[in-house]
Amino acid sequence: MNQPTNDQLHEQIGKRRTFAIISHPDAGKTTLTEKLLLYSGMLHTAGMVRGRKGRKAAASDWMAMEQERGISITASAMQFVYKDTVINVLDTPGHQDFSEDTYRTLTAADCAIMVIDAAKGVERQTRKLFEVCRLRQIPVLTFINKMDMPGQDPLDLMQEVENVLQIHSSAINWPIGTGREFTGVYDRPTRQALIFSKTSVGGAQKALVTKYKLDDPELLTLIGDSEMNKLKQDLELLEEAGNTFTQEDFLQGKVTPVFFASALTNFGVEPFFDAFIEFAPSPHARPANKISGEEISIDPARDPFSAYVFKIQANMDKRHRDSMAFLRICSGKFDRDLAVKHHRLGREVRLSRPHSMVAGERTTLDAGYAGDIVGVINPGVFSVGDTISLTGGFNFKPLPQFQPEIFGKINPKDVGKRKSFDKGLKQLAEEGAIQLLHPNDLSGDLIVAAVGQLQFEVMQYRLKDEYGVETTLNMLPYNCSAWLIGDVAAFQKPSNASLVLDRWERPIVLFGEQWEKQYAMKQNPNHQLVDLLA
Repeated sequence: MNQPTNDQLHEQIGKRRTFAIISHPDAGKTTLTEKLLLYSGMLHTAGMVRGRKGRKAAASDWMAMEQERGISITASAMQFVYKDTVINVLDTPGHQDFSEDTYRTLTAADCAIMVIDAAKGVERQTRKLFEVCRLRQIPVLTFINKMDMPGQDPLDLMQEVENVLQIHSSAINWPIGTGREFTGVYDRPTRQALIFSKTSVGGAQKALVTKYKLDDPELLTLIGDSEMNKLKQDLELLEEAGNTFTQEDFLQGKVTPVFFASALTNFGVEPFFDAFIEFAPSPHARPANKISGEEISIDPARDPFSAYVFKIQANMDKRHRDSMAFLRICSGKFDRDLAVKHHRLGREVRLSRPHSMVAGERTTLDAGYAGDIVGVINPGVFSVGDTISLTGGFNFKPLPQFQPEIFGKINPKDVGKRKSFDKGLKQLAEEGAIQLLHPNDLSGDLIVAAVGQLQFEVMQYRLKDEYGVETTLNMLPYNCSAWLIGDVAAFQKPSNASLVLDRWERPIVLFGEQWEKQYAMKQNPNHQLVDLLA
């Protein structure tokens, strides 16, 4: 195992950019991910999110159900090189029913790209995900997408970002035309107008770009007097009243740099990616707790190898029917077949067959560094949140778990497939795709629980698709819950509530209505009802 010198380690870590893409559904984040693959040279032709009429499905959406519906259901992780920078991109589910998966994925990111639809502005799920970034002190770049479609005025969009998200916004570029007249962007740092031209239908290939100074007569000929006057007025207004951008304010979450573009046509995409690798931070120190409870900081370059599991995904390759644990490397260098301490199990495990990912395609990995996302085969030893390292003696901060809001009982239609059914449910629970609850006395039927309805649809789809088990699902009359902290025997529950245990045998109370939960809190002053475990 070749250990790098300190300078080599710093150089490798300094090249890493690990980020998540967040947005409301349909704002275009998966399309943007696809274009990053195109511009990095990983794809020769970018696929559309919806693979209709012979078009390719997006490479980052590998699950068949995602390709059918044109949405991202699971968080996918990909690694590739863009202009000598090692990119680790985490494409998160946009749908609110999968917010727990998104939250866990965001813990693995050092930075986030927030995609906003130019017509719809800052939507609900965008607000929720931005708040997660704020809580975790993750700096955010803003990509205002679909400038080639009718949309809001760019100045109004900037104002909305500031008012709704309570963060300063600073325009790094400015659109030249909007809708069908969107022809390019003015890059404020270089004081150049970038005019784009299509090279293919649907943005399947890179757009051509021509650069002009603002006073170039040819630019005036291209965009016309009216657009030139508007551009100059807008730029003057930004100079006088706009927020200045500094790297320090960005990293501290005080300002978000704003870029205008169209991911579909590729107009403005390459300048955005170039700015991203300049602005986005490389991996930094992460907090952890020693066994004694003392908080420490794990330095990416100074400390030996350490990582934690932020995601588990089964059956990414149906030929192998295996489970993959996704690791965020937090410090040091990772080598193939590395033997590490598994902190929760208190034993040594060997990380064999490590992979980096581009969608469902695996590439065997020989080495990785802090910031990298690595997939390792999970022979049933890893759970979400596990810490591994060469030294042991500490754990990274626990990952959050949200209280479920919908509940049901599920059974196989064919009782002869009970073994496959049980295996599938166990695997989905280990991934965090659903939660499994059971009665307080550990007898009786299991209860499946989720944050949103779409999780149940995915559960049934995957049980059929991956395990060959068709199921019936009967919903239960509960719509909220909370973990119970305190003496279970002394807890006075409302008559319609149920007391159950999660898969770690922690008590959780299921309520039919929100007011029952509030009533239970008043009736049990010596207990706590907790909505989120972290």
